[in-house]
Amino acid sequence: MRPTSRPGPRTNDSSDVAEVPRDLPLELTAFVGRAPELTRLGEATAHDRLVTVVGPGGVGKSRLVARAAAACALPDGARLVDLTAVHAVERVDRAAAESLGLADHAVRPALEVLREHFAGQRALLVLDGFEHLVAPCAALVGDLLRAAPGLRVLAAGRRPLGVRGERVVPLAPLDERDAVALFADRAEAAVPGFALDEDNTADVREICRRLDGIPLAVELAAGRLTVLSPGQLLHRLDDRFRLLTGGGRDAPPRHRTLRTAIGWSHELCTAQERLLWARLSVFAGSFDLEAVEYVCGAQGLSVDEVLDVLGELLAQSVVSREDGPGGVRYRMLETVRAYGADWLEGSGDTARLRHRHRDWYAGLATWCELEWFSSRQAEAAARIEVELPNLRAALEHALTEPGDTHPGLHLASTLWFCWVGCGRLAEGRYWLQRSIELDQGPEAESDGVPDARLKALYVFGHVALLQGDTVAALTALHECRDEAERTDDAVAVAYAEHRTGFLALVGDDAVRAERLLRSALERYQGIGELNSLVLLARVELAAAVLVQCGFPGGAVAARGRGDRTGSCRTAEAVRLCEEVREVCEDHGERWALAYALLVLAYVAWSEGDPARARRLLEECLVIEHGFQDLVGALLAIELLALVTLDQGDPVEAAGALWPSVGSPLFGSVSSRDPRVTGERRCRARLGPAGYEAAVREGARLGLDAAVRRALGRSAEPAPVAPQEPREEHGPGGAAEPDAAEAETARPAASPAPRSGETTG
Repeated sequence: MRPTSRPGPRTNDSSDVAEVPRDLPLELTAFVGRAPELTRLGEATAHDRLVTVVGPGGVGKSRLVARAAAACALPDGARLVDLTAVHAVERVDRAAAESLGLADHAVRPALEVLREHFAGQRALLVLDGFEHLVAPCAALVGDLLRAAPGLRVLAAGRRPLGVRGERVVPLAPLDERDAVALFADRAEAAVPGFALDEDNTADVREICRRLDGIPLAVELAAGRLTVLSPGQLLHRLDDRFRLLTGGGRDAPPRHRTLRTAIGWSHELCTAQERLLWARLSVFAGSFDLEAVEYVCGAQGLSVDEVLDVLGELLAQSVVSREDGPGGVRYRMLETVRAYGADWLEGSGDTARLRHRHRDWYAGLATWCELEWFSSRQAEAAARIEVELPNLRAALEHALTEPGDTHPGLHLASTLWFCWVGCGRLAEGRYWLQRSIELDQGPEAESDGVPDARLKALYVFGHVALLQGDTVAALTALHECRDEAERTDDAVAVAYAEHRTGFLALVGDDAVRAERLLRSALERYQGIGELNSLVLLARVELAAAVLVQCGFPGGAVAARGRGDRTGSCRTAEAVRLCEEVREVCEDHGERWALAYALLVLAYVAWSEGDPARARRLLEECLVIEHGFQDLVGALLAIELLALVTLDQGDPVEAAGALWPSVGSPLFGSVSSRDPRVTGERRCRARLGPAGYEAAVREGARLGLDAAVRRALGRSAEPAPVAPQEPREEHGPGGAAEPDAAEAETARPAASPAPRSGETTG
């Protein structure tokens, strides 16, 4: 019989545990974190008679249930049955009885002995290590719960028991803070004097992140500090299974190395489950059922079988489920994924699966590009956002596999709406530039579809232009047009001319911009092209017209000169934008609509109607911020500052003029005119000191907070309430581009791949 124990060092609370009988393992190391999980587990065991904690190998299930059981307040205490070393089905009942010290030398069945023992008790039975004997363990637990009304069972395994009335509690890995604390505690034990400091904290955090916060993996990694520094350890994590060995001699065999911990789960899988596990390793981040069926179904695992096999991997905690606005999705821990990737590589099937993965996500990108010009535009944006890790993986595979460069070029250019419309200019430039450089040359396509290289060139030109890099934009657009004219590619010619027209507009050559944009629109009409970019060309043409009238404030300036031409040209610009509004309403398009609203708001403001300008800008800002289009959102905010000033609130207006945005935007005089005008008028109204104070206060706001304040302001002046700055983060996910490369020619007003902050 095991010695009665009381819990080891407590990190979650300092209360004493009631003195009741326990037969639980002694804690020899500090118990780190898990306060919310312990609370939840205590509530579950108080409410339900059978609670099973499930999770992948090494996540800390055994330690958690032992700690929870140690706090058990039942009169007859808690008893542990560990079935890890039991392999025969018929031995389960007898092993449980022996583990509890109930060996009966008579011929009575062990189950009868167990029933008799628990019949009159109010006790907690802790069952651990049962996943290889689920059916007999389920039968044992079901029988005991029926025979002993005062008995409760707390089980820990990689899958549920499947007994009626069972409450399943999934256990996730540690969060970053607790994982780092666990690493530091175990590292100090292995290397006396070790402590987190400014030199090693970043490496330790990255180690814990790369290891998914799996406690076993973190402990094994900390043990390696006897021979490696945190930096060296991090550098070697690509071979984590060879590196993370050396668990304590008293640890269960399956917990002495990371490979055996994950391998134990693998051994419990059927051949089809192992096959799907390996194939799922090509996914990055989360994925959905349709993607799994396409990518993984075939050659030994039919599409019809995928759902059931995936369900088994979910039950065994190899795969986890996530519920979100887009429906059910699935995810594998990176360590579990890496184990599957080793098996996939060993089978020689990696290249085929990566090609299927690339083809699925290229198809998804194409669908989203088509839906971008429809009432499902927001859905397309949301879908691309959640699929970014897989799209990055598909791009990386395409651009590193021999012969796959052209598909990678196609995928990078198809995602133009993500780069341009969803605020990912720097990342888009990274993939586009890389794919263009790797491509060996034109590969013309038929049926009026532009060559992938030409599309990549004009999309790259668009992205570089929005970043303010006019030299790179002009080079790409000239190459695109020259090659398009040589190959008679009418689509590419139209887009190259369109973007060159916009380049002229932001270069303050409105006359040339108007000529090029009108020509591009005629070309679009000739080839039957109608989409968000075509509508954007109409809005840009309206802007070119207004700039020639002295815009911003074109109509006011024209009236001051007694010039009727300016007024008429303003009417033409308004008509163009109103036509865009009508087309957007017919098709459910919102992104191009926002830019039309922005131009209409400029007109309303310049004509002395700040109330209408505000209504238009607020609608514009809601749309732009919803898509995370930073360029459009900032243009709207800066014009809102002028509108706010006209409505009598110079403090609020000055607070909207962010120091990080403005004159660098595009490099255009006309695009930064609202800021220059706003600065001058605010300084005059507030004085230098008051102006600087308001600007500093506005600079404390992140984009989300600035948008909330801009949209929440009433038409009447109101005092500005101080707000805490909020750090803006882009979505996480695997396979992010290298920061140094992705930040080349970093945009004046666009988020970097790892951040939503503006730069300037």
